[in-house]
This record gives sequence, C-alpha cells and structure tokens, in this order.
Amino acid sequence: MTLKIAVLPGDGIGPEIVAEAVKVLNALRDDFGLQVETEEALIGGTAYDATGTPFPAETLKLSQQADAILLGAVGGPKWEPLDYSVRPERGLLGLRSELSLFANLRPAILYPQLAAASTLKPEVVSGLDILIVRELNGGIYFGQPRGRRVNAQGEREGYNTLVYSESEIRRIAHVAFEAALKRGKRLCSIDKANVLECTELWREVVIEVSKDYPEVALSHMYVDNASMQLVRNPKQFDVMLTDNMFGDILSDCAAMLTGSIGMLPSASLDKDGKGMYEPIHGSAPDIAGKGIANPIATILSVAMLLRYSFNDGANADRIEQAVVSALDAGYRTADIYSEATQKVSTAAMGDAIVSALRASR
Repeated sequence: MTLKIAVLPGDGIGPEIVAEAVKVLNALRDDFGLQVETEEALIGGTAYDATGTPFPAETLKLSQQADAILLGAVGGPKWEPLDYSVRPERGLLGLRSELSLFANLRPAILYPQLAAASTLKPEVVSGLDILIVRELNGGIYFGQPRGRRVNAQGEREGYNTLVYSESEIRRIAHVAFEAALKRGKRLCSIDKANVLECTELWREVVIEVSKDYPEVALSHMYVDNASMQLVRNPKQFDVMLTDNMFGDILSDCAAMLTGSIGMLPSASLDKDGKGMYEPIHGSAPDIAGKGIANPIATILSVAMLLRYSFNDGANADRIEQAVVSALDAGYRTADIYSEATQKVSTAAMGDAIVSALRASR
C-alpha cells in the first residue's frame, strides 16, 4: 500500500524546511522501501496571493484524500493588513476544523548535545522529556460570539468567547491519559479553575475521566503557576494536558527549554489517528530565504507522522537516530550553534541527516 502525504509548505521559511523533510522521505523510499508519495498544495499567505483565499478548495480536497499532511508554516507581516477572514492563519485553523484535528501532541525533549544551548542551567533541563497534549479544535480560538464593536460609551471593544463542551474535554483527556500510560504514568492538567467557569468544568471532567486510568497519577495546576514551574523545575512534568490557548503559550515556553523552538515537532490528530504534522515554530519571515532556518523540527515531524498515522515505528526510529547522529557529528544551524560545533545551512543540515540515515542501512 502506497501512503499519500499532502505537503503544504506555506509561508516564510516553510518551503525551505519542508524541502529538507521531503529529502528524508525520499531517502526512506529509495533506500528503505517506504511506499510513499507526496503532492504539494498551497496554504496561508502564498495561497491568498495566488487564489484570493488562504485555504483553497483544492488544498482541502487533497488533505482529505491524503493519509497524512505535512505542513511548514503560515503567516507573516505582509498579510497582517488583510481582513481577519482571509489572513494566512485562517488556512491553518480551517484545516484543523475541517479535518477535526482535535488532539495536538507537542513533545519537548532536550537532546544531550544541546544542553548548553538552553537558556536555563544544564542541571535544570538535562534529561528533559515532556509531552504537552493540547486541545486544538475548541476554546477561545473558535468560540462564538466573537468580533469587534463600539460600545454604548463610543469605545471600541474586542470580544472572544471561551467555551468547551463536556464531550470536547472528555475526548482530549482520554488522549492525554493514554499517552501517560505509555510514558511515566503522570499527568498534570492545566487550567484556571479559580477564575474561569469553563476551566472549572475542564477540571471536573478530567477528574471523571481519570477514574478510567487508575495507574496514572493525576495532578492539577493553574496556568500561571505552570508557566513558572516550567522555568523553575520543568522535569517535574511528564504529560501536560491543556486547552487550546494555554497549550499554545506553554508549548512555546517549553520549546525554549530545549535550546531552540526549531527543534520541536508536533502532531495534530483526529479520532482515527489521521494527522497533520508540523514544527511548532512560525514562518520566521525575518530569516526566510537566507538558508539558515533549522529544519530539524520539521524532519522530526515526519518521524511523528510515520509513528502515529502509519504505525511505522521502525522508520520513525531511523529518522530520530539520524538526527542524533548529525548532532553528535557537530552539525548545527545558527539557532543552536556554539563554539566547537560546525555552523551549517538549512540544506546542509538536511543533507547531514539524510547521510546519517543512509549510513544506518
């Protein structure tokens, strides 16, 4: 069976980093017999420029027909003046919504070779291995009503709605508990139940779901404390369960513990395991076209794609080990470079990982 992957490079550095991930897929096909084919489509600002919409119907159709989606990044200052309805981010949110990608998995792992690249002391972050499970299809990013208006006093107002149904909370909680079972059997649910009624319900439902997982130790933490604890003592966490907005913020914070946001992949899954895979960083328009972006997060996203959507742990392991081998050999892009290592371009890092992959045959 040939696996079909929809490739959506997107904006900014997206095309550069996705090109390196496709190199890895091609190496697995040519050297390891992976039955895979890829097809590209437009999304985000580049899609708007070409078609007048950030999420063309052709992109949706390809994504629906594909077995998995590999995404680069969307957005940039060029498109910020556009109406909210056609900004690049609407393409990404539309993809998540149309494909019901409700479960976002964001690992934050510190590779030993990069301990010095973290802004925290090595003893604080060495051995870091956290999985953040973020609800992706609901919450304040999707809640209605939303908009802007002029109030009775003649002032401009912006308003958004934070809303979660019991079923939405329950399904993401099951994903988090299942993940915890396969790891350290510890789950910390993040909320703001002392202030927000929506997250008070979140906590109640998570506690109810926990009764199905007696082997998992459940704890709760307010989001402001969680952000502090991620910096103070991040290794206390195993699996963190969060809502959409909290997860968006906390996962970027966790990314910097690992030395660079350019190191972290992510998976966004539906109820059947079909997913979209992307680096957690943005389009980085300030470095787009310079050939200095770090492609590792995107390459590791391919490993997640194979592991979660295709149940291909062997090839996922090969990719992850090839990344380790390239780091062991001293190759570094600018964001993780330090003395006594070799600074390389985006393409050269991709080539180093492909070479390590082929050497493992």
